[in-house]
Amino acid sequence: MTIRLFLLDDHEIVRRGVRELLEAEPDLEVVGEAGSAAEARRILPALRPDVALLDARLPDGSGIDVCRDIRSEYPQTAALILTSYDDDQALATAVLAGAAGYLLKDIKGNGLTAAIRAVAAGKNLLDPERVRRVRSSWARPQQRDTRLDLLSPQERRILDHIAQGMTNRQIGEALSLAEKTVKNYVTSVLGKLGVERRTQAAIYAVTQDEPQEPRR
Repeated sequence: MTIRLFLLDDHEIVRRGVRELLEAEPDLEVVGEAGSAAEARRILPALRPDVALLDARLPDGSGIDVCRDIRSEYPQTAALILTSYDDDQALATAVLAGAAGYLLKDIKGNGLTAAIRAVAAGKNLLDPERVRRVRSSWARPQQRDTRLDLLSPQERRILDHIAQGMTNRQIGEALSLAEKTVKNYVTSVLGKLGVERRTQAAIYAVTQDEPQEPRR
């Protein structure tokens, strides 16, 4: 079985090197690539790769946000974040975005191909202990933000599910809502919180004290 791959990195030389490395493997095929988040969002839906290899930091955004977008629309695509930066904040957003792995760019070629095959087979490569520590840090008491009071009870439930890393489809199934309805709720939640991305909303949610549900 051939694993179909998509590459996102703003450095052409890096993309070319990774493509040559991967296409030397008989079971790996690069079906597309992009140098920006905007370009990736434009062409990814038509390709629907098995695995997307995404650079974390881009001139026009983040590969982690692209991960969230594609995981929300096409959860069958596994995403690997490839980055030069090893920090807990980036890992936290990767966890919330639904990434299956968080790899540093100094990884060796055989390690990268092994990781791709693993996530294509449905495995999660995030270090469980490190993820536990990151999630534990979210539980530390923070001063509550009054923007939460702007959300309706249903929007609060939507935000709670976003914070669990759930896609629109999964939220719809959990709350018995149409996926399009969930998408509309998510847009409303982002607007009321004053953020642009659901990963930002998720980080915001998990760093707040556990609040009382708003009055109906």
